Amino acid sequence: MSKTDPFVSTINGTVVLDGVEVQVLQQSTEGLKLGVNPIGPTWKIGPYFLGADNQGRDVAARLLYGGTNTLLIGFAAAALTLIIATLVGVIAGYSGKIIDSVISRILDVIWAFPVYLLSISLSVVLLTSGFKWGPISLEAGSLYLPIFIIGLVYVPYVARPIRGQVLALREREFVKAAIGGGAKNSTIIFREILPNVIPSVLVFIPLMVSLAMLTESALSFLSIGVQAPDASWGTIIKDGLGLLYTRPIVALAPGLFIVITAVALNLLGDAVRDALDPKARLRGAF
Repeated sequence: MSKTDPFVSTINGTVVLDGVEVQVLQQSTEGLKLGVNPIGPTWKIGPYFLGADNQGRDVAARLLYGGTNTLLIGFAAAALTLIIATLVGVIAGYSGKIIDSVISRILDVIWAFPVYLLSISLSVVLLTSGFKWGPISLEAGSLYLPIFIIGLVYVPYVARPIRGQVLALREREFVKAAIGGGAKNSTIIFREILPNVIPSVLVFIPLMVSLAMLTESALSFLSIGVQAPDASWGTIIKDGLGLLYTRPIVALAPGLFIVITAVALNLLGDAVRDALDPKARLRGAF
């Protein structure tokens, strides 16, 4: 094609008319009335093993890609929750008095709101404006936003038990001996308190990953979680609702994956608890 041709097509969804680039096809077809007739599963190893949706997208491939995002958000949000909750719980439990009272009241306020209601409210607000606080900047529609929201709303559920455990540890003889010996607070926390709190935190990991994954799926199903062109198991269920009667596999497959993963994580949590709890092992022996 000559350089003087006034019409030059491109492969990125735009055309150039008289030197002006015009977009004629958006990169994501989300929400458009475009598509193809969905095909059923072939049940053969290869392309379209579980069929295709009404936009011609391979359901099995989307399950793998969406599962990556769902589990990524689940693990990252759980890590954020556990880090903040451990820090808050240890500070509140060890400091006592005014600091403990202030932190406890803040946790009580957050605790008063149902998790899903608080998650939905924060998602609706931050989905349009994003989040910026000092050096922290989260763009609207990024995967970091649901990680941040889910990581925050579950903090009281972990911080309160850790605070109670630290309050009990503070009255133990070895902690009082360290205090009487003139050890610094930081030394007592890192050498005496945290080693006894870590097993409880480890037990929380599978449970928090499961809860974070379920919360992300719910938010994405409501279109306020993972945004197109990214996908998660929740968005795949939402996209498959219109095919529920003709191609139910599109919506049922990600739902089944969510159930299996959540059950597996809860069983893992029970196994970790039994492994780290000597009393549980002793009870199982009789």
